[in-house]
Amino acid sequence: MTRLTLGLLVGLIAAVLFAVALGETGLTGSQYLAALGNPASDGGVVLWQIRAPRAICAFVVGAALGLSGALLQGLLRNPLADPGVLGVSATAALGAALAIVAGAAALPGAVELAALAGAGIAGVLLTLVASRLSSPEGLILFGVALSSLAGAVTALVFNLSQSPIATAEVMSWLLGSVQNRSWIDVAWVTPALLMAWGLATLSSRGLRLLTLGEEVAATSGLSLGRLRGVVVVAAAVATGSAVAVAGVIGFVGLAAPHLVRGLVRGDPGRLLLPSALAGGLMLVVADLMARLIPTDQELKLGVFTALVGAPLFALIAWRAAREWRS
Repeated sequence: MTRLTLGLLVGLIAAVLFAVALGETGLTGSQYLAALGNPASDGGVVLWQIRAPRAICAFVVGAALGLSGALLQGLLRNPLADPGVLGVSATAALGAALAIVAGAAALPGAVELAALAGAGIAGVLLTLVASRLSSPEGLILFGVALSSLAGAVTALVFNLSQSPIATAEVMSWLLGSVQNRSWIDVAWVTPALLMAWGLATLSSRGLRLLTLGEEVAATSGLSLGRLRGVVVVAAAVATGSAVAVAGVIGFVGLAAPHLVRGLVRGDPGRLLLPSALAGGLMLVVADLMARLIPTDQELKLGVFTALVGAPLFALIAWRAAREWRS
């Protein structure tokens, strides 16, 4: 285990402990002790049934987005790539919006399955396109077009919805949050993250070879079509599961790899695990701050990450532009 991974794990454990210990409902020392010995006590319910699953859900969702961002930035060799660039987030959100407007939100797991179905459709389309295109630029353009189309259809859902309650639910979903999430939600996203991690591990060597150029990678025996397919499927599974549980949360997939890239010397293969841990740490801290900031209504997590991530995106774009000019 590298020092970077160990440091991220220590920071993550500390962040989760703070997220479980702190909140709007103040607990006394005796209530904390009672919660440790009796999870059914009032303090135990607050800690283990409300705060703990929310904190773990934030970590798993952030890890999925961070891993997806690292995979796409390595595949496309573009520092501005994130899970939303290929349209997976937008199509997953569209699936959830359609399910909510259709009145399926009352059925357990219906919205989550609809979001996963949307992400799955995007993954299939992107995999087919990736197998037929020889350049990452073409895949990016197709992803942008897919994202725009899904966004337009989602706007149409808003426009045609006759229920203000359903419209409000869709808007809340699109803003992103892990509020009121349970251990069931954690169970939704964790297997998908593990599956995506397994695919990411298979692609790590190919991503490393790809830094030498496509021609050199091909002469080394790398199948570019197969690599693109594996990476796209992994990113779609990770992003789709994250959106299915927490809604649309932007900029984590963009920012997490950049926070740790310099510490792994730009190696995309070694970047995957630190990016996942950094993404999880970022979202746990962001959710804790969103909870503790004194406002009349709790800030949505997607709004909070956008407020922090947008300036970072602008800084990354500015630095990239300077490098391209030189």
